[in-house]
Amino acid sequence: MASALGRLARLSAFRNARASPRTPSDGPGRTVTPCRTAVSTSSGAILPKPKKTPFGLIRIALVVVPFLYVGTQISKNFAALLEEHDIFVPEDDDDDD
Repeated sequence: MASALGRLARLSAFRNARASPRTPSDGPGRTVTPCRTAVSTSSGAILPKPKKTPFGLIRIALVVVPFLYVGTQISKNFAALLEEHDIFVPEDDDDDD
């Protein structure tokens, strides 16, 4: 769902940028997002390759895994606190009919 919304936002921004080029004097709150669609200059020179971020997936994993672990620890401790104070205790229904 979130990725679909992200694609929709990029697509609408791309369409708006192509339909009407904006200038800084268009008004407050409007920003221009640079978009590279060309691979060569008007004189025919080939543009350099875009900068590539090395170890992208490793960096993502190094951020996601610790925060997932911390989140699970917080959830576990909060659930134990709720059960200790009898705020939320699951009922033991033994229906052996």
